[in-house]
Amino acid sequence: MRFPTVIALLLLSQKMLFAQGGFQFETDKNKVVIPFQLINNLIFIPIEVNGISLNFLLDSGVDETILLSLDDKEAVSFNTIQKIKMRGLGSEDAIEGLKSSNNTLSFGGLIDRHHEVYIVLDQSFNFSSHIGIPVNGIIGYHFFKDHLIEINYDRKKIIVYKENPRIRKKIAKKFTAFAITIEKSKPYTIGAVTISDTVFPAKLLLDIGNSDALWLFQNSKNNITVPEKHFEDFLGKGFSGDINGKRAKISKFQLQDFEFYNPIISFPDSTSIKNVNMVVDRVGSIGGEILKRFTLIFDYPNNSMFLKTGRDFKTPFNYNMSGVEFQNEGLQWVQETVPLQTILLENTYDATGEKQQNNFKYKFSLKPVYTIANVRKNSPAAESGLQKGDVLISINGTIGYKYQLQEINALLKSEEGKWITMEVERNGKKLKFHFQLKSIL
Repeated sequence: MRFPTVIALLLLSQKMLFAQGGFQFETDKNKVVIPFQLINNLIFIPIEVNGISLNFLLDSGVDETILLSLDDKEAVSFNTIQKIKMRGLGSEDAIEGLKSSNNTLSFGGLIDRHHEVYIVLDQSFNFSSHIGIPVNGIIGYHFFKDHLIEINYDRKKIIVYKENPRIRKKIAKKFTAFAITIEKSKPYTIGAVTISDTVFPAKLLLDIGNSDALWLFQNSKNNITVPEKHFEDFLGKGFSGDINGKRAKISKFQLQDFEFYNPIISFPDSTSIKNVNMVVDRVGSIGGEILKRFTLIFDYPNNSMFLKTGRDFKTPFNYNMSGVEFQNEGLQWVQETVPLQTILLENTYDATGEKQQNNFKYKFSLKPVYTIANVRKNSPAAESGLQKGDVLISINGTIGYKYQLQEINALLKSEEGKWITMEVERNGKKLKFHFQLKSIL
């Protein structure tokens, strides 16, 4: 499944406290380097919480640190706990959570011994199935607030710098700098949006936790209208439920001197953003589909950001043309044959006298089970007959579990006109469907 926005805002039922000391370097080194996984334009890093390693989404669109799926991490202990309410993107009500103070978080040579975390109690609120790897938490403002943070999408590395004039001089030579504002613990900038022939400035959240290129809020300004050619779609999941809206193509988006032509834009519906406490004049978000085209450096203490184009800068914008979204429903045991790298000591024969080759053995491995999470109305997948809940068996002759979830997503937005054959299981029966990827934008 393509997993667009995860969370753009977290609103709690009580006033936040921002007295945390923040992450400090544990050594005298001038920088630390943190490798990350990039899945569907989203960044995942390992962080130890009270001595237990967990997998976190890095998200500049959240203020507090949030913990999610901890079923298999029962050894994690928390301090000073109290109940709270959490509310954010989505159309449903607030959910229950816990706030825990004075926790120790550490990663890559950085440590914070007085970190507040917010724990989601609803176990059904789970991003892991949509990503294809365990996602235990989300970290935002407190990761960025004290240091220069470089995100190199090409090398899949994050570099955290100590304050150093020599490093700043090097950055100034190689990167384009521009001003940002930090409002309610999140970074904002001004871009230029062109819809049809109308160009207007747009105040946008810099949101690396949103995998789409750009979000625009309808009617937030008179100029923001959905293009005539668009389609209804599921955009993602927030704390308050599913996020629905429209997708369309606009003429151009410009950030400083960097221009992007024909980007695919998402327009979340008003119900999905009703719980979001907007900063003044905000009309949308810039997401990972655009930000991944750069090496970028956040400098929150100085209200600055630095950009340098990466290898994907000119990559065309595309989207899932099939209309079917998959999720990882769990794991299954699969029997496989494995060649033996040993010398055969004796031969055996079958009933006909033929020599048998005993140069293999069986083993059982855990493999992912993929099910259809959503089917977009009037899409090629819907018209072929695929339905929500179908269990994937194969795609174009390749067994489903041999794909990673992001490989399936890449295939379904690969090229217009490509034929897709899917075999699925529905109510114990095997069914086969054929359809062609088709762009409607």
